[in-house]
Amino acid sequence: MKDVEPEKKIEISEANQRGQGRKPEAAQVSGANFPGRKEQAGPKQPDLSERMLERGNRLKALQAVEANRGAAGVDGMEVKQLRVYLREHWVEKREQILSGNYEPRPVRRVDIPKPGGGTRRLGIPTVLDRLIQQAIHPILSPLWEEGFSAHSYGFRPGRSAAQAVKAAQAHNQSGKRWVVDVDLEKFFDRVNHAVLLARVARKVKDQRMLKLIRRYLESGIMQQGLVAPRNEGTPQGGPLSPRLSNILLDDLDKELEKRGPRFCRYADDCNSYVGSRRAGGRVLESLTRFLKERLKLAVNPKKSAVDRPWKRKFLGFSRTAHRECRVRVAPQAVERFKEAMREKFREGRGRNLRAFLESLKPKLRGWASYFSVAETRNVFEDLDPWLRRKLRCMEWRKWKKPRTRMRQLIALGLDRGRARESAFNGRGPWWSAGASHMNAALPTAYFRRRGLVSLLDEVLWFTTLREQRSL
Repeated sequence: MKDVEPEKKIEISEANQRGQGRKPEAAQVSGANFPGRKEQAGPKQPDLSERMLERGNRLKALQAVEANRGAAGVDGMEVKQLRVYLREHWVEKREQILSGNYEPRPVRRVDIPKPGGGTRRLGIPTVLDRLIQQAIHPILSPLWEEGFSAHSYGFRPGRSAAQAVKAAQAHNQSGKRWVVDVDLEKFFDRVNHAVLLARVARKVKDQRMLKLIRRYLESGIMQQGLVAPRNEGTPQGGPLSPRLSNILLDDLDKELEKRGPRFCRYADDCNSYVGSRRAGGRVLESLTRFLKERLKLAVNPKKSAVDRPWKRKFLGFSRTAHRECRVRVAPQAVERFKEAMREKFREGRGRNLRAFLESLKPKLRGWASYFSVAETRNVFEDLDPWLRRKLRCMEWRKWKKPRTRMRQLIALGLDRGRARESAFNGRGPWWSAGASHMNAALPTAYFRRRGLVSLLDEVLWFTTLREQRSL
């Protein structure tokens, strides 16, 4: 009898929990009535907050923040001060996160000009908040990564803009020679918090993590000393924004996969490829409606269009109009590069030439690396002499007076008569920089010896490297 009593209590307890009207036979098949049989519970998700705060994950996040460097937030703390701060305050901050009491600082607003006009609003978090957001990223990523669309390329491991551009080229070559270019109006500023958090909550069951993400979304924006509340948007500038944008726009990817048109998406840049203008118009109309009704996002009608791919740009690239189209650098990207270089040259006036060329290397190599996927080389062949002419112009300005210019030209190898004629020609700096006397005095080899990087050579090197890695 002693063995029977506990079973009766368990049966009564289960009957009370599941309802008095349950049939006795149904109650007896419960695993609770059989001591050797365990209840089958669903898979329990590990506590994401604890995993996010683990020492190994935190150290990786710290290294990423230090490698990215970046500007200080509203508290003025710089990246180099972060380690010292963590030694003194991390235990306190960790407890605040675990207890749900951590309050992120407002982001510092920075407006930068956009190539097509207007400004892009950035929100610079404090370095501590960047660390915490960076620690959240690898915890959230595995929950979604396998389910993301194969046509999504932005901010994902093992994927790149070059792959998106090549995929778009393949769609064009397959006969889809019309593009539906959808421009989301101020996407990062207009993200609806409720819609985004509902999608995050589909896979994140840790309430502390959800609360922390919500607080990051709702942290205010400081500008000119005043903090404004934020009811929508996830400002660019923090490590968490790209991941959240992919989570939100995954619904768009699934919708496009269901409807059938071929597409490529990189963050908020989404292009669909169709066989006719008429089909493109239908796709654009239906996508506009879907984004408005399901994701509460607006499409910019002025920048969105159905057009030929060689008349549009995607991630800084365009394509030729041939049937077997080739990837080329978009004209807008070339103009942006030139404008950035003009600003650099204005800053470089009066500086030592070798030091100035050293400061240009990261920009030139980075640009060449990104655009090395282009299959037409004429852009790089044109930009190399343009850069050399800018350098000759800068040197000509540096010499200022005609007599100084004559002495410098003689020192560089010109005969006295030619140097005098060139120095006193009365022409402007840009004309003189392109004239034969400056090309003779400052040839290509002169700049190379002082460290000038050739864009064409760099592009060829990066192309070779990429081909070797693909073998």
